[in-house]
Amino acid sequence: MADTTSTTDARATIGLTGLAVMGRNLARNIARQGHTIAVHNRTTEKMTSLVEQFGDEGDFVPTETLEEFVAAIERPRAIVIMVKAGAPTDAVIDELVPLLDPDDIVVDAGNAHYDDTVRREAALAEKDLHFVGMGVSGGEEGALNGPSIMPGGSEHAWERLRPVLTSIAAEVDGTPCTTHVGPGAAGHFVKMVHNGIEYADMQLIAESYDLLRTVGGLEPAEISQVFREWNDGDLESFLIDITADVLAHTDGDTGAPFVDVVRDAAEQKGTGRWTVQSALDLGVPVTGIAEATFARSISGHTEQRAAAAQTFGSDLARVEVDRDTFVDQVRAALYASKVVAYAQGFDQIKAGSEENDWDVDLGDMATIWRGGCIIRAQFLNRIVDAYAERADLPSLLVDPYFADAVRDGLEAWREVVATAARVGVPTPAFASSLAYFDALRRDRLPAALIQGLRDNFGAHTYGRTDREGTFHTLWAGDLSEEDQS
Repeated sequence: MADTTSTTDARATIGLTGLAVMGRNLARNIARQGHTIAVHNRTTEKMTSLVEQFGDEGDFVPTETLEEFVAAIERPRAIVIMVKAGAPTDAVIDELVPLLDPDDIVVDAGNAHYDDTVRREAALAEKDLHFVGMGVSGGEEGALNGPSIMPGGSEHAWERLRPVLTSIAAEVDGTPCTTHVGPGAAGHFVKMVHNGIEYADMQLIAESYDLLRTVGGLEPAEISQVFREWNDGDLESFLIDITADVLAHTDGDTGAPFVDVVRDAAEQKGTGRWTVQSALDLGVPVTGIAEATFARSISGHTEQRAAAAQTFGSDLARVEVDRDTFVDQVRAALYASKVVAYAQGFDQIKAGSEENDWDVDLGDMATIWRGGCIIRAQFLNRIVDAYAERADLPSLLVDPYFADAVRDGLEAWREVVATAARVGVPTPAFASSLAYFDALRRDRLPAALIQGLRDNFGAHTYGRTDREGTFHTLWAGDLSEEDQS
């Protein structure tokens, strides 16, 4: 390690490099909370602009070179990197490492894949440095005014970062929306699953809108009002709130509802796919998240969609529904499906934690998601209560509160999915969530036949219900059974 020298006094509590929108706002948040922060950017203009525009908000230490930047930070140094995930993050780390001293801390606050965090932590540990993968949720507004923050890494790093992170995080009922998630890549893993749940939540909201408009006959402005009413009840959340705003918006150029002039091809940055890929590796069925991810994919296959519409037509069947009743049914289906999405996400966090010995506290995750983040919702208070009552809860669906909520909405949930199928409105998230619920509660699934088929064509063996052991039937022989235990 090189002992960096500079004319800059080492007076900054923390440093941040990468001053695009998120980094800029996070730096301002840190300064506003009374921390002296060293700021750096690859192009000096962004750093200069930040200090010129917002220098009166707090104590910024502007630096033009990485050497000057590192020298400005008190030891053990804590340095936050806010650059594009992947190779750009590696490039910054490679430049920083030779300038650091043992026990310094490097924090990646981008949306990194947790496998990259595992790799980076191991590489820096060999140099006696601490690497923290830190999830930050809340977008640019949250970064400025209080995000939900999910740091992983060592206890040493957490203790160094804690005063800053607890002061800049969102706060609900006096509790900061941050905690030490766990060692290693726990922070980035939890942030990944958070984003996966976000995918499911948004897809369920989109399907609700589609059903209310296509089947219920409501116009966007009317649906906006429905969402505002829902936001006053148990569906209260940031996403429901902004859905009402988007649906109420009128395009300035055409006078048409804004939602009608936006291309129906949804973008994605990869965290949904990562969540599904990880769930497959862990053997956790996150069907709602998976279908939400695939729904975005199919929306982008515009040429295939056009060809299919030309071949099969795009007309929908018509059914008569009582509008008010149908609105209530969709609300119930949305809530029940939302329970499933969160249950699956928390199952994945639990499995990932067990696989990697992270010891993630599920109740703490619900607590820090109550404010600042995109999926913040009243609903999360119920999840906090559920895990406080029973830390080893096998599924959120069996918590008494959520079990009652699903029972109360089950008939409506089935009616909504059936109506959608009759009309031809795709509801992959609603339907897969209902199928998951039905599979979870069955005492006997058709997987028994699948096991029989696997044994028939590949001698993969099977278990029996009446005795212990592993067995194989001689399908090409006399059909006798062999004990393969």
